[in-house]
Amino acid sequence: MASNGWKNNIPIIASRIYFLIIILQVPLFRISCRSGVCTTPLEVTSSQLVASEIFPIAAVKALLYPGAITRGLISDKTIPKWDNLLNIYNLTDVKNASAVGDLKRLEVLAGSYFCVAGSMVGLLNPGRMTMFGTLLVVWGLVKEGILGKPVNTDPATAVYVYPTMLIALIFALSSIKYNVKRAAARSAARPIAKPLQRSSKSKLK
Repeated sequence: MASNGWKNNIPIIASRIYFLIIILQVPLFRISCRSGVCTTPLEVTSSQLVASEIFPIAAVKALLYPGAITRGLISDKTIPKWDNLLNIYNLTDVKNASAVGDLKRLEVLAGSYFCVAGSMVGLLNPGRMTMFGTLLVVWGLVKEGILGKPVNTDPATAVYVYPTMLIALIFALSSIKYNVKRAAARSAARPIAKPLQRSSKSKLK
């Protein structure tokens, strides 16, 4: 019984760890974006939200602030100022930046949205949104890194995948709830229709 309880808690624990990876902005990849170079799904999402003005600036700052604090404490042991967040993430002039590069990386862009939204939804109800978003980001990175689409000739902004991407993918897959009993019930033996009996031929001639 104890082992079953632990297995049932795996999606909850995995989704919480995945949320920390996203909200604390653990570097997962390196790719050029509207704000310059983005290394996390939250940076990609934030640059799009600020440029499109879909969300209020205060909401975007609230998403970025936990990761900014973590980075500040690790780098120089200081807490960044709230009013300076847009400068830290190079988001002040992101509205004037070209969107051509992002349009060529729709998989990474859409996947980043799903990663951020799925990590938050997963705190209440772990689901498949994080897995779908992470796989979409991975495919976009593979398409550009291996297939060379779109072509990038600048080594400084060339696509790069950190080993932490594998960790994020593992937790994204582990956050999926899988009901073994329900799956077994669905795959239970169903009543098999009996073959029609052949009508006996009349012996009367």
